[in-house]
Amino acid sequence: MVRVVVSTLVLAADASFLVLLPLAVRSSRARAAVGRPGGPPAARHVPEADAEAHTRHTGLGTVGLAAVVLAVAAGVAADPAALGSAAAAASAGVTGSGRTTTVHVEARAMRFHPAVVEVPTGNRLVVEVVNRDTDVHDLALETGQHSGRLSPGQTGRLEVPVVGRALDGWCTIVGHRQMGMVFAVKVTGTAVVAGHHGGRASPGPTQSTPGLATAGGPAAPLDFMARPPAGFTARDAVLPAAQRRGTTHQLTLSAQEVVREVAVGVTQRLWTFNGTAPGPVVHGHVGDRFVVTLRNDAGMGHSIDFHAGSLAPDRPMRTVAPGQSETFSFTATRAGIWMYHCSSMPMSLHIANGMFGAVVIDPPGLPRVDREYVLVQSELYLGAQDSTVDPAKVSSERADAVVFNGFANQYDHDQLSARAGERVRVWVLDAGPNRPSSFHVVGGQFSTVFSEGAYLLRPGAAGTVGGAQSLALQPGQGGFVELTLPEPGHYPFVSHVMVDAERGAHGILRVSR
Repeated sequence: MVRVVVSTLVLAADASFLVLLPLAVRSSRARAAVGRPGGPPAARHVPEADAEAHTRHTGLGTVGLAAVVLAVAAGVAADPAALGSAAAAASAGVTGSGRTTTVHVEARAMRFHPAVVEVPTGNRLVVEVVNRDTDVHDLALETGQHSGRLSPGQTGRLEVPVVGRALDGWCTIVGHRQMGMVFAVKVTGTAVVAGHHGGRASPGPTQSTPGLATAGGPAAPLDFMARPPAGFTARDAVLPAAQRRGTTHQLTLSAQEVVREVAVGVTQRLWTFNGTAPGPVVHGHVGDRFVVTLRNDAGMGHSIDFHAGSLAPDRPMRTVAPGQSETFSFTATRAGIWMYHCSSMPMSLHIANGMFGAVVIDPPGLPRVDREYVLVQSELYLGAQDSTVDPAKVSSERADAVVFNGFANQYDHDQLSARAGERVRVWVLDAGPNRPSSFHVVGGQFSTVFSEGAYLLRPGAAGTVGGAQSLALQPGQGGFVELTLPEPGHYPFVSHVMVDAERGAHGILRVSR
């Protein structure tokens, strides 16, 4: 809080330069003109004027210093842990006993063991933390003490010089607190409060361990009608060409943290595979072999779950520590559009922050079409600008936007294209983590519908006289539709869950002659 308030003063001082500069230039020119032919007569030296200027400058300096002092005082009043006074905040005015309580805490299975420790009032507390989990963890107390980030097997330490009241702690890795990684220090006995003799120590402010926490600071304004700058290019939705049947796909996916725009003017720090959300689209055939390497180049543990493979998840889907990698393989035995995603806990948070993608495995005998697109629907739960997902919004299912291929309304601005009479196939995957989809093309009718491995509608099938208007999908499901647009025009495609269409799940298929 002190940094915020004082930084505001500094910014105001910097801004004053814009006012002072033209005044200084004008004054300098006026001095330069003194004594020139035709210029103003030179003024005689007046000592009183110098004294007055000196007094004015000293007064302004005093005002500036007073403003800084008041800003610091206000910041400390709002945040007692400022000025490095974490110890004072923890002691609550209690005099130290001179004794030390040392506790050993393990982080494992998304919990601290023990999660509650008791400390005699006035004692010094030393917490030695060891990470026995497969993910990165840490431990921080509400008064500011921090163990530092701990990779699997690492040990950290934090110290409270005097414990005078109950304290709450938690793992600061995004989402881990919500998963139950909380810690509490309870005080026992009585102690002398500084400046008093006898009596029970003041417990300090009562604090509960919150179940949900929001990101620090406001999210950027989300304007679904905003237009991107000239030259905006949407993510390429064209399905990549598949290699020949029986190919062995060598696929390396790097877990990376990157700042990306997710709507016009809105940026988030995403967790991604290969720097994009969704991750790369993979295209193959039944019988193809996939050798997948996950390399963790991020600052926390990540993993990967490939729905396209059928294998025991114990090792291939384990959480990989930062700087480590894991390789596994599988053979695609069934057709469909399959999701892959990070399966580290909390899984909803990792998916919501960008760690998902699609694998398309063509059904045998799939006919050629003129155009083939892939749309992956997902949700945005916005944290602060340039920050990560908001865990509270994910847990309460309060999505800010629903999007195709990671960016709100991007295909309104950079439209998909086709020609009248062409056959168009659109693969759709609902990556969630929470919202269903009902994919629909306004003005179009589907002659083919393939959902979760089976044809629901197919041209020429016995008894087929109808068409379909939407492809209904739950999170983690996918399929494709085919349609032919009869005439030129602009055909919107949406999720027919209309509130989602109105908050980003919308695009245009532009059909020319």
